[in-house]
Amino acid sequence: MPARSITIITTGGTIEKTYDEASGLLLNRGSILREMLGRLRLEDAAVSVVDLLSKDSLHMTDEDRARILDATRAALASSSTSGVVILHGTDTLCTTGELLHANLQPTVPVILTGAMRPYEMTRSDALQNLTEALFGTGVLAPGVYCIAHGRALRFPGVVKDKIRGTFLPA
Repeated sequence: MPARSITIITTGGTIEKTYDEASGLLLNRGSILREMLGRLRLEDAAVSVVDLLSKDSLHMTDEDRARILDATRAALASSSTSGVVILHGTDTLCTTGELLHANLQPTVPVILTGAMRPYEMTRSDALQNLTEALFGTGVLAPGVYCIAHGRALRFPGVVKDKIRGTFLPA
């Protein structure tokens, strides 16, 4: 039996965008999380995936955020869950993080992560951020966090620094 049970909720965002050769655009056409997980060696961890949304976070609505909150609550309701990771677009990740922080009292880490460059692009930060988020579920205290680029930042008060292309404490 795995020592940890992690739920990953996919919502889209740059981390999961793929290149459409016909249009020349990067699009959210469905989750590519399983492909990313296939590149990782996860000892003593069982991962379950909830494919919730496939949207650029700039197009997320209040209803979408309510769905993320509900899906997170459902994941937390399982007594076996040792952590929740939410793949999210970076443009509005902080808005969702603040909502989760205000409405949840998690007993395990709830971690939002994304990427500045899509997984399938050269020099993508997607796999690094996913790996760090998964690791964070086993070492962080209960709470809501943003994990990216070697940092675990606890909500409230996380902001995106568009110039540096990362997240910082407010």
